[in-house]
Amino acid sequence: MLDINRILQNPEELLNSLKKRGVNISDIESKIKEVATKQKQLKQEAEDLRAERNKVSKEIGILKSQGKDIAEISASVKGVGDRIKEIEEELTKQEDSLLELNIGLPNILDETVPEGKSEEDNVQVKTWGDIPKFSFAPKTHYDIGEAMKIFDFERGVKLSGARFYTYIGLAAKLERALMNLMLDTHTSQNGYNEMWVPVLVNDESMTATGQLPKFAEDFYRLEKDGLNLIPTAEVPLTNFYRDEIINEKDLPISVCAHTSCFRREAGSYGRDTRGIIRVHQFQKVELVKFTTQENSKEEHEKMLSDAESILQKLGLPYRVMLLCSRDISSASSKTYDIEVWMPGLNRFMEISSVSNFKDYQARRGKIRYKSKEGKNLLVHTLNGSGLAIGRTLAAVIENYQLEDGTFSIPEALKPYFR
Repeated sequence: MLDINRILQNPEELLNSLKKRGVNISDIESKIKEVATKQKQLKQEAEDLRAERNKVSKEIGILKSQGKDIAEISASVKGVGDRIKEIEEELTKQEDSLLELNIGLPNILDETVPEGKSEEDNVQVKTWGDIPKFSFAPKTHYDIGEAMKIFDFERGVKLSGARFYTYIGLAAKLERALMNLMLDTHTSQNGYNEMWVPVLVNDESMTATGQLPKFAEDFYRLEKDGLNLIPTAEVPLTNFYRDEIINEKDLPISVCAHTSCFRREAGSYGRDTRGIIRVHQFQKVELVKFTTQENSKEEHEKMLSDAESILQKLGLPYRVMLLCSRDISSASSKTYDIEVWMPGLNRFMEISSVSNFKDYQARRGKIRYKSKEGKNLLVHTLNGSGLAIGRTLAAVIENYQLEDGTFSIPEALKPYFR
């Protein structure tokens, strides 16, 4: 959610951002202009009426001191007061109308976000590691996993349906080892405090982080209980401080959590239908930061580095992409995607998104901090995958595969296999 005063005072900033996102702005522009014009007229009328009331009130005082009849002039003052009350009610209606519009608006893009029409226009800002060369044709993670009998997709479908899977033996242990490596690295080296959070959250939580109302079809809902399965631990972690005021001396706050995540993958059918790349339930370690406006850019870059550190430990080659205006999520102001190389799939695959939401989520969730000057200000929130565990597992299998159809374990994971 955006600052209403900012929208009314500088509508062009919002409209330009919406244009870059490819949003049709005609209705939005007319609505903002309508509300802004109406509010200006009403506020001016209210100001004039208050001035008139003050003037007449002084006249009443003089008339009373002179013992004159004030009934008629008092009635006129009451009429002015009634009109001021009507104006205040109308202003509230206008604000509610704008609030209804505002709750569905995307975040204002950071000035460094490149303009583009699709993921093809994302900008590569960094690469790390060398693409592995094999003396044989590399296989996909799902072919290797099924041949080794450590993946069972058929029984996953039997248990739950399409896009579910099961791990057996080595794959299950590898997933657990990756989780521990990620959590140990982020807590002992990158400065995050580990948390354990619910995977079912209420609608207020989903609204604060931007899943509601726009993406209601993308997650699983338990209608009877009024609860939702989380698409990412970003939701409970960010909402931990909802409706609270943090002391500035405690910022930045960096937290992380491992959770199961649940997504319908609406609109993604036909994409990555095989394997464990695009599924309905998966494990992820999530990173979340709360910081001041002045430090959010620096903390965003640091979070990106924190997420990269896992891939570097695992020796997995990757690239960092700055998302363009039409590929970025609606709640984010600026996002980097980290894409790991997948030899079997012969392409880069997203394994982490690291986003700066600025005050967009904090305004929805009323997450504030008390500054040194005693003012209550909105925090800036950031989040990133640190990493998606299933996709990391797939990347390990494909990059460390051997000619005999198995794969080796990266050095960083070997302590977790003892």
